[in-house]
Amino acid sequence: MSSSLTLRAVGGPTAVLELGGLRLLTDPTFDEEGSYTSPSGSVLTKTAGPALAPAELGRVDAVLLSHDQHADNLDRSGRALLPTVPVVLTTPSAADRLGGNAHALTPWAHTELPRPDGAPALRITGVPARHGPVGCEPVCGEVTGFVLTAPDLPTVYVSGDNASLGAVRQVADRFGPVDVAVIFAGGARTAAMDGALLTLDSARTAEAARILGAAHCLPLHCDGWAHFTEGRDDLSAAFGEAGLADRLTLLTPGRSATL
Repeated sequence: MSSSLTLRAVGGPTAVLELGGLRLLTDPTFDEEGSYTSPSGSVLTKTAGPALAPAELGRVDAVLLSHDQHADNLDRSGRALLPTVPVVLTTPSAADRLGGNAHALTPWAHTELPRPDGAPALRITGVPARHGPVGCEPVCGEVTGFVLTAPDLPTVYVSGDNASLGAVRQVADRFGPVDVAVIFAGGARTAAMDGALLTLDSARTAEAARILGAAHCLPLHCDGWAHFTEGRDDLSAAFGEAGLADRLTLLTPGRSATL
């Protein structure tokens, strides 16, 4: 059994993570181009379809769903996929709304997924995240990140939609240094929060990688949506300016990396 992580980017925040014989899917977004109205009234426009269709995913052992209230993290096709997987790990409020196989993870709570070869289980811990500036929760709602650990596997942080470096520091205090940081970047902004950052911009993504002591950083959530204000070129420039270019792996949708 490989002790490495393989990540395949699908588009936006969606990726397939293969770790310890398990296959995990982040925030499922599989619709083609289109527009959606979020609960705050903001219109979110998807500008590119996914690199993979749900039928091409193969086995999925669990979905890591940072939140359910915004279509750029869970769209119509993503919702249709959820009942077909064994478990969806998400926030308490999303678990209440979704029901069925959705399992709530409060910050620092964990669950374990058995591995197919009988090796030590993969522990998935919910970690703090904040989807905008201080006080954003009534508008932006609850969101979670995840940390994946096992004695024989790399430690992997999946940020979810998080704009708070303070939340990143909390993760680093408990789990750092991490081996791989999968950070939702893109500098997302909407009018509902007066243009404030809803996810980390490129400079803050580089700073998050530094705080975490991450050996590798794989940004997601930086393509395919009109409200993402920064992309891969911005990330490359920011990591270069921070002296962290050797830690950055940028994947276009459909491409994969093994770390």
